[in-house]
Amino acid sequence: MARSRSGLVLRRPRVFGSCWLGCELWRQLGLQEFWDTRLAGSREEVAWEKVLQLLVVNRLLDPGSEFRVHRQWYLSAAMDALLGTDFAVAEKDRLYRCLDRVLEHKQELFLWLRQKWADLFHADFEVLLYDLTSTYFEGAMEQNPKAKYGHSRDQRTDCLQVVIALVITTDGFPLAYEVMDGNTSDRATLRGFLDKIEKTYGKAKRMWVMDRGIPSEAILQEMRDPAREIFYRVGTPKGKIQQHEKKWLDLPWQKVRESVEVKLFEQEGELYVLAKSAGRQAKETAMRRQRLARLLRKLRAMRRSLPSLVQLLMRLGAAKSAAGRAFQFVQLQVPREGQEVTRETFQFRLDKKKLREAERRDGHYCCAPT
Repeated sequence: MARSRSGLVLRRPRVFGSCWLGCELWRQLGLQEFWDTRLAGSREEVAWEKVLQLLVVNRLLDPGSEFRVHRQWYLSAAMDALLGTDFAVAEKDRLYRCLDRVLEHKQELFLWLRQKWADLFHADFEVLLYDLTSTYFEGAMEQNPKAKYGHSRDQRTDCLQVVIALVITTDGFPLAYEVMDGNTSDRATLRGFLDKIEKTYGKAKRMWVMDRGIPSEAILQEMRDPAREIFYRVGTPKGKIQQHEKKWLDLPWQKVRESVEVKLFEQEGELYVLAKSAGRQAKETAMRRQRLARLLRKLRAMRRSLPSLVQLLMRLGAAKSAAGRAFQFVQLQVPREGQEVTRETFQFRLDKKKLREAERRDGHYCCAPT
Protein backbone atom coordinates (compact mmCIF):
# COMPACT_ATOMS: atom_id res chain seq x y z
CA MET A 1 0.00 0.00 0.00
CA ALA A 2 1.39 3.44 -0.91
CA ARG A 3 0.15 6.98 -0.25
CA SER A 4 -0.26 9.53 -3.05
CA ARG A 5 -1.59 13.09 -3.18
CA SER A 6 -5.05 11.85 -4.04
CA GLY A 7 -5.09 9.29 -1.24
CA LEU A 8 -4.20 5.66 -1.00
CA VAL A 9 -2.94 3.64 -3.94
CA LEU A 10 -3.35 -0.14 -4.00
CA ARG A 11 -0.28 -2.06 -5.15
CA ARG A 12 -0.05 -5.80 -5.80
CA PRO A 13 -3.43 -6.82 -4.33
CA ARG A 14 -3.70 -10.50 -3.48
CA VAL A 15 -6.57 -12.81 -2.58
CA PHE A 16 -6.43 -13.75 1.10
CA GLY A 17 -9.84 -14.61 2.58
CA SER A 18 -10.78 -17.51 0.32
CA CYS A 19 -7.23 -18.87 0.46
CA TRP A 20 -7.33 -18.77 4.26
CA LEU A 21 -10.63 -20.67 4.21
CA GLY A 22 -9.15 -23.31 1.89
CA CYS A 23 -6.19 -23.78 4.23
CA GLU A 24 -8.56 -24.00 7.21
CA LEU A 25 -10.56 -26.73 5.49
CA TRP A 26 -7.28 -28.56 4.86
CA ARG A 27 -6.56 -28.37 8.60
CA GLN A 28 -10.09 -29.35 9.68
CA LEU A 29 -9.93 -32.47 7.50
CA GLY A 30 -6.64 -33.46 9.12
CA LEU A 31 -4.86 -33.50 5.77
CA GLN A 32 -1.68 -31.92 7.14
CA GLU A 33 -1.41 -34.78 9.64
CA PHE A 34 -2.25 -37.34 6.94
CA TRP A 35 0.31 -36.15 4.40
CA ASP A 36 3.10 -35.27 6.85
CA THR A 37 3.53 -38.94 7.67
CA ARG A 38 3.39 -40.07 4.04
CA LEU A 39 5.35 -37.37 2.22
CA ALA A 40 8.08 -36.84 4.81
CA GLY A 41 11.64 -38.12 4.54
CA SER A 42 12.87 -36.16 1.52
CA ARG A 43 15.57 -33.48 1.51
CA GLU A 44 13.54 -31.03 -0.53
CA GLU A 45 13.79 -27.37 0.47
CA VAL A 46 9.97 -27.17 0.49
CA ALA A 47 7.82 -29.79 2.24
CA TRP A 48 5.76 -31.83 -0.24
CA GLU A 49 2.73 -31.40 2.03
CA LYS A 50 2.80 -27.63 1.38
CA VAL A 51 3.16 -28.12 -2.37
CA LEU A 52 0.14 -30.42 -2.35
CA GLN A 53 -1.84 -28.00 -0.18
CA LEU A 54 -1.15 -25.25 -2.70
CA LEU A 55 -2.48 -27.43 -5.54
CA VAL A 56 -5.58 -28.49 -3.61
CA VAL A 57 -6.53 -24.93 -2.59
CA ASN A 58 -6.11 -23.84 -6.20
CA ARG A 59 -8.43 -26.65 -7.40
CA LEU A 60 -10.99 -25.56 -4.80
CA LEU A 61 -10.94 -21.84 -5.58
CA ASP A 62 -9.79 -21.31 -9.16
CA PRO A 63 -9.07 -24.60 -10.95
CA GLY A 64 -6.25 -24.48 -13.45
CA SER A 65 -3.23 -26.34 -14.71
CA GLU A 66 -0.01 -26.66 -12.73
CA PHE A 67 1.63 -24.29 -15.23
CA ARG A 68 -1.07 -21.68 -14.59
CA VAL A 69 -0.54 -22.01 -10.82
CA HIS A 70 3.18 -21.44 -11.41
CA ARG A 71 2.86 -18.50 -13.81
CA GLN A 72 -0.25 -16.69 -12.62
CA TRP A 73 -2.40 -17.89 -9.73
CA TYR A 74 0.28 -18.14 -7.03
CA LEU A 75 1.32 -14.53 -7.70
CA SER A 76 -2.27 -13.30 -7.26
CA ALA A 77 -2.94 -15.24 -4.03
CA ALA A 78 -1.59 -14.90 -0.49
CA MET A 79 -0.55 -18.54 -0.29
CA ASP A 80 3.07 -17.62 0.40
CA ALA A 81 2.04 -15.97 3.69
CA LEU A 82 -0.39 -18.75 4.60
CA LEU A 83 2.10 -21.53 3.86
CA GLY A 84 5.12 -19.67 5.23
CA THR A 85 7.13 -20.24 2.06
CA ASP A 86 8.47 -18.31 -0.90
CA PHE A 87 7.99 -18.84 -4.63
CA ALA A 88 9.89 -22.13 -4.48
CA VAL A 89 6.66 -23.88 -3.45
CA ALA A 90 5.15 -23.03 -6.85
CA GLU A 91 8.17 -24.00 -8.94
CA LYS A 92 6.84 -25.64 -12.11
CA ASP A 93 8.64 -28.99 -11.97
CA ARG A 94 7.94 -29.33 -8.26
CA LEU A 95 4.19 -29.03 -8.88
CA TYR A 96 4.29 -31.78 -11.50
CA ARG A 97 6.47 -34.09 -9.39
CA CYS A 98 4.14 -33.72 -6.41
CA LEU A 99 1.26 -35.46 -8.21
CA ASP A 100 3.43 -38.55 -8.81
CA ARG A 101 4.05 -38.87 -5.07
CA VAL A 102 0.33 -38.74 -4.23
CA LEU A 103 -0.94 -41.55 -6.47
CA GLU A 104 0.30 -44.47 -4.34
CA HIS A 105 -1.70 -43.18 -1.35
CA LYS A 106 -5.01 -42.88 -3.23
CA GLN A 107 -6.88 -45.66 -1.42
CA GLU A 108 -5.69 -44.56 2.03
CA LEU A 109 -6.83 -41.03 1.25
CA PHE A 110 -10.32 -42.21 0.28
CA LEU A 111 -10.65 -44.07 3.59
CA TRP A 112 -9.37 -41.08 5.58
CA LEU A 113 -11.72 -38.58 3.91
CA ARG A 114 -14.64 -40.97 4.10
CA GLN A 115 -14.24 -41.22 7.88
CA LYS A 116 -13.80 -37.45 8.26
CA TRP A 117 -16.91 -36.84 6.14
CA ALA A 118 -18.91 -39.26 8.27
CA ASP A 119 -17.65 -37.73 11.53
CA LEU A 120 -18.30 -34.14 10.50
CA PHE A 121 -21.68 -34.55 8.82
CA HIS A 122 -22.97 -37.90 10.14
CA ALA A 123 -23.13 -38.96 6.49
CA ASP A 124 -24.10 -42.41 5.30
CA PHE A 125 -23.06 -44.10 2.09
CA GLU A 126 -26.15 -46.15 1.30
CA VAL A 127 -26.86 -44.56 -2.10
CA LEU A 128 -24.00 -44.47 -4.62
CA LEU A 129 -23.99 -42.86 -8.05
CA TYR A 130 -21.83 -44.54 -10.69
CA ASP A 131 -20.93 -43.11 -14.08
CA LEU A 132 -18.18 -43.02 -16.68
CA THR A 133 -16.71 -40.42 -18.97
CA SER A 134 -13.71 -40.13 -21.27
CA THR A 135 -11.09 -37.57 -22.13
CA TYR A 136 -9.09 -37.48 -25.35
CA PHE A 137 -5.56 -36.43 -26.27
CA GLU A 138 -4.35 -34.71 -29.42
CA GLY A 139 -0.97 -36.39 -29.64
CA ALA A 140 0.85 -39.68 -29.95
CA MET A 141 0.73 -40.40 -26.17
CA GLU A 142 3.54 -42.92 -26.55
CA GLN A 143 4.30 -42.88 -22.81
CA ASN A 144 0.70 -43.54 -21.75
CA PRO A 145 -0.21 -47.22 -22.30
CA LYS A 146 -3.84 -46.56 -21.31
CA ALA A 147 -4.40 -44.12 -24.17
CA LYS A 148 -6.26 -46.08 -26.81
CA TYR A 149 -8.95 -45.62 -29.45
CA GLY A 150 -12.48 -46.33 -28.26
CA HIS A 151 -16.05 -45.06 -28.10
CA SER A 152 -15.62 -41.29 -27.93
CA ARG A 153 -18.20 -39.32 -25.96
CA ASP A 154 -16.61 -36.18 -27.44
CA GLN A 155 -17.12 -37.38 -31.03
CA ARG A 156 -13.32 -37.49 -31.48
CA THR A 157 -12.80 -40.99 -32.82
CA ASP A 158 -9.57 -39.76 -34.39
CA CYS A 159 -7.94 -39.23 -30.99
CA LEU A 160 -6.56 -41.56 -28.34
CA GLN A 161 -8.41 -41.42 -25.04
CA VAL A 162 -8.77 -42.84 -21.53
CA VAL A 163 -11.98 -43.81 -19.73
CA ILE A 164 -12.65 -42.44 -16.24
CA ALA A 165 -15.04 -44.16 -13.84
CA LEU A 166 -16.32 -42.46 -10.69
CA VAL A 167 -18.37 -43.55 -7.68
CA ILE A 168 -19.85 -40.70 -5.61
CA THR A 169 -22.44 -40.27 -2.88
CA THR A 170 -25.62 -38.23 -3.26
CA ASP A 171 -23.74 -35.37 -1.55
CA GLY A 172 -21.13 -35.41 -4.29
CA PHE A 173 -18.43 -37.05 -2.16
CA PRO A 174 -16.16 -39.32 -4.27
CA LEU A 175 -15.67 -42.81 -2.84
CA ALA A 176 -13.59 -44.25 -5.68
CA TYR A 177 -12.36 -43.50 -9.17
CA GLU A 178 -10.32 -45.30 -11.76
CA VAL A 179 -8.58 -44.30 -15.00
CA MET A 180 -8.89 -47.17 -17.50
CA ASP A 181 -7.85 -48.03 -21.03
CA GLY A 182 -9.53 -45.90 -23.67
CA ASN A 183 -11.14 -48.92 -25.32
CA THR A 184 -12.75 -50.19 -22.10
CA SER A 185 -16.44 -51.05 -22.50
CA ASP A 186 -18.81 -49.47 -19.97
CA ARG A 187 -20.32 -52.88 -19.26
CA ALA A 188 -16.92 -54.30 -18.28
CA THR A 189 -16.35 -51.87 -15.39
CA LEU A 190 -19.14 -52.34 -12.86
CA ARG A 191 -18.21 -55.73 -11.37
CA GLY A 192 -14.78 -54.46 -10.33
CA PHE A 193 -16.24 -51.44 -8.56
CA LEU A 194 -18.85 -53.52 -6.73
CA ASP A 195 -16.06 -55.70 -5.33
CA LYS A 196 -13.81 -52.71 -4.64
CA ILE A 197 -16.42 -50.80 -2.61
CA GLU A 198 -17.32 -53.91 -0.60
CA LYS A 199 -13.67 -54.69 0.09
CA THR A 200 -12.83 -51.13 1.09
CA TYR A 201 -15.91 -50.11 3.05
CA GLY A 202 -17.42 -53.46 3.97
CA LYS A 203 -20.70 -55.07 2.96
CA ALA A 204 -23.84 -53.01 3.44
CA LYS A 205 -27.31 -52.51 2.00
CA ARG A 206 -26.32 -50.11 -0.76
CA MET A 207 -28.32 -48.69 -3.64
CA TRP A 208 -26.37 -48.21 -6.89
CA VAL A 209 -27.76 -45.63 -9.34
CA MET A 210 -26.48 -45.71 -12.94
CA ASP A 211 -27.32 -45.29 -16.61
CA ARG A 212 -28.87 -48.16 -18.54
CA GLY A 213 -25.77 -48.63 -20.71
CA ILE A 214 -23.51 -49.58 -17.79
CA PRO A 215 -24.75 -52.88 -16.28
CA SER A 216 -25.11 -56.07 -18.29
CA GLU A 217 -27.95 -58.46 -17.54
CA ALA A 218 -25.41 -60.88 -16.03
CA ILE A 219 -24.22 -58.23 -13.56
CA LEU A 220 -27.80 -57.30 -12.64
CA GLN A 221 -28.48 -60.97 -11.97
CA GLU A 222 -25.52 -61.05 -9.58
CA MET A 223 -26.78 -57.91 -7.83
CA ARG A 224 -30.19 -59.55 -7.32
CA ASP A 225 -28.55 -62.29 -5.24
CA PRO A 226 -30.10 -61.89 -1.74
CA ALA A 227 -26.80 -62.87 -0.12
CA ARG A 228 -25.07 -59.74 -1.49
CA GLU A 229 -27.76 -57.31 -0.27
CA ILE A 230 -27.11 -54.99 -3.21
CA PHE A 231 -29.88 -52.88 -4.67
CA TYR A 232 -29.84 -50.89 -7.87
CA ARG A 233 -31.74 -48.28 -9.81
CA VAL A 234 -30.97 -48.27 -13.49
CA GLY A 235 -32.54 -46.43 -16.39
CA THR A 236 -34.56 -48.52 -18.81
CA PRO A 237 -35.12 -47.79 -22.52
CA LYS A 238 -37.89 -45.32 -23.32
CA GLY A 239 -39.51 -48.03 -25.40
CA LYS A 240 -40.46 -49.81 -22.18
CA ILE A 241 -42.72 -46.89 -21.30
CA GLN A 242 -44.91 -47.91 -24.25
CA GLN A 243 -44.32 -51.63 -23.68
CA HIS A 244 -45.80 -51.43 -20.18
CA GLU A 245 -48.31 -48.72 -21.02
CA LYS A 246 -51.29 -50.81 -19.87
CA LYS A 247 -49.65 -51.25 -16.49
CA TRP A 248 -49.16 -47.60 -15.68
CA LEU A 249 -51.68 -45.71 -17.82
CA ASP A 250 -54.50 -45.67 -15.25
CA LEU A 251 -52.26 -45.35 -12.19
CA PRO A 252 -52.34 -41.98 -10.37
CA TRP A 253 -49.33 -39.66 -10.48
CA GLN A 254 -47.65 -39.03 -7.13
CA LYS A 255 -46.00 -35.65 -6.69
CA VAL A 256 -42.50 -35.91 -5.18
CA ARG A 257 -41.20 -32.44 -6.02
CA GLU A 258 -42.52 -29.15 -7.34
CA SER A 259 -42.29 -30.25 -10.99
CA VAL A 260 -41.64 -34.00 -10.66
CA GLU A 261 -44.28 -36.75 -10.48
CA VAL A 262 -43.90 -40.53 -10.41
CA LYS A 263 -45.89 -43.72 -10.95
CA LEU A 264 -44.89 -47.11 -9.50
CA PHE A 265 -45.73 -50.47 -11.03
CA GLU A 266 -44.38 -54.00 -10.62
CA GLN A 267 -43.37 -56.28 -13.48
CA GLU A 268 -41.64 -59.67 -13.32
CA GLY A 269 -40.52 -59.23 -9.73
CA GLU A 270 -39.07 -55.74 -10.22
CA LEU A 271 -40.50 -52.39 -9.20
CA TYR A 272 -40.49 -49.84 -12.03
CA VAL A 273 -40.54 -46.10 -11.44
CA LEU A 274 -41.99 -43.91 -14.18
CA ALA A 275 -40.97 -40.31 -13.59
CA LYS A 276 -42.27 -37.17 -15.29
CA SER A 277 -40.41 -33.88 -15.05
CA ALA A 278 -42.11 -30.77 -16.38
CA GLY A 279 -38.84 -28.86 -16.54
CA ARG A 280 -37.05 -31.65 -18.37
CA GLN A 281 -39.98 -32.05 -20.75
CA ALA A 282 -39.84 -28.38 -21.73
CA LYS A 283 -36.06 -28.55 -22.19
CA GLU A 284 -36.09 -31.67 -24.38
CA THR A 285 -38.92 -30.33 -26.55
CA ALA A 286 -37.18 -26.98 -27.00
CA MET A 287 -33.85 -28.60 -27.92
CA ARG A 288 -35.48 -30.85 -30.52
CA ARG A 289 -37.47 -28.01 -32.07
CA GLN A 290 -34.35 -25.87 -32.27
CA ARG A 291 -32.48 -28.59 -34.15
CA LEU A 292 -35.47 -29.22 -36.40
CA ALA A 293 -35.75 -25.52 -37.23
CA ARG A 294 -32.08 -25.41 -38.28
CA LEU A 295 -32.52 -28.58 -40.33
CA LEU A 296 -35.59 -27.29 -42.15
CA ARG A 297 -33.82 -24.03 -42.98
CA LYS A 298 -30.97 -26.00 -44.57
CA LEU A 299 -33.38 -28.17 -46.56
CA ARG A 300 -35.26 -25.13 -47.86
CA ALA A 301 -31.96 -23.57 -48.92
CA MET A 302 -31.10 -26.76 -50.84
CA ARG A 303 -34.43 -26.64 -52.66
CA ARG A 304 -33.81 -23.04 -53.65
CA SER A 305 -30.27 -23.58 -54.92
CA LEU A 306 -30.91 -27.03 -56.53
CA PRO A 307 -27.30 -28.32 -56.43
CA SER A 308 -26.05 -31.33 -58.35
CA LEU A 309 -26.99 -34.77 -57.02
CA VAL A 310 -23.52 -35.38 -55.57
CA GLN A 311 -23.52 -32.00 -53.83
CA LEU A 312 -27.05 -32.58 -52.59
CA LEU A 313 -26.17 -35.93 -51.01
CA MET A 314 -23.07 -34.44 -49.38
CA ARG A 315 -25.10 -31.56 -47.92
CA LEU A 316 -27.78 -33.97 -46.69
CA GLY A 317 -25.11 -36.05 -44.96
CA ALA A 318 -23.73 -32.99 -43.19
CA ALA A 319 -27.24 -31.84 -42.23
CA LYS A 320 -28.06 -35.29 -40.83
CA SER A 321 -24.91 -35.30 -38.72
CA ALA A 322 -25.69 -31.84 -37.31
CA ALA A 323 -29.37 -32.61 -36.64
CA GLY A 324 -28.74 -35.89 -34.82
CA ARG A 325 -31.92 -37.66 -33.75
CA ALA A 326 -34.04 -34.77 -34.98
CA PHE A 327 -33.38 -35.95 -38.55
CA GLN A 328 -35.77 -38.89 -38.09
CA PHE A 329 -38.76 -36.53 -38.00
CA VAL A 330 -38.23 -35.40 -41.59
CA GLN A 331 -39.32 -37.54 -44.54
CA LEU A 332 -37.15 -37.05 -47.63
CA GLN A 333 -37.64 -37.74 -51.31
CA VAL A 334 -34.34 -37.53 -53.18
CA PRO A 335 -33.66 -37.99 -56.90
CA ARG A 336 -32.76 -41.45 -58.09
CA GLU A 337 -29.43 -42.04 -59.79
CA GLY A 338 -29.43 -40.34 -63.15
CA GLN A 339 -32.31 -37.99 -62.30
CA GLU A 340 -31.85 -34.23 -62.26
CA VAL A 341 -32.32 -32.38 -58.98
CA THR A 342 -35.56 -30.41 -59.29
CA ARG A 343 -38.28 -29.24 -56.94
CA GLU A 344 -40.30 -32.28 -57.96
CA THR A 345 -37.56 -34.90 -57.45
CA PHE A 346 -36.25 -33.37 -54.20
CA GLN A 347 -38.93 -32.85 -51.57
CA PHE A 348 -39.27 -33.14 -47.81
CA ARG A 349 -41.95 -32.88 -45.19
CA LEU A 350 -42.13 -32.89 -41.41
CA ASP A 351 -43.60 -36.07 -39.90
CA LYS A 352 -45.90 -34.30 -37.44
CA LYS A 353 -47.45 -37.50 -36.07
CA LYS A 354 -44.06 -38.96 -35.17
CA LEU A 355 -43.01 -35.63 -33.69
CA ARG A 356 -46.12 -35.44 -31.47
CA GLU A 357 -45.49 -38.97 -30.20
CA ALA A 358 -41.89 -38.07 -29.31
CA GLU A 359 -42.95 -34.88 -27.54
CA ARG A 360 -45.52 -36.85 -25.57
CA ARG A 361 -42.68 -38.96 -24.16
CA ASP A 362 -40.41 -36.01 -23.41
CA GLY A 363 -39.53 -35.64 -19.75
CA HIS A 364 -40.65 -39.21 -18.96
CA TYR A 365 -38.11 -41.67 -17.59
CA CYS A 366 -38.47 -45.25 -16.53
CA CYS A 367 -36.06 -46.96 -14.13
CA ALA A 368 -36.08 -50.27 -12.33
CA PRO A 369 -34.92 -50.46 -8.71
CA THR A 370 -34.72 -53.78 -6.94
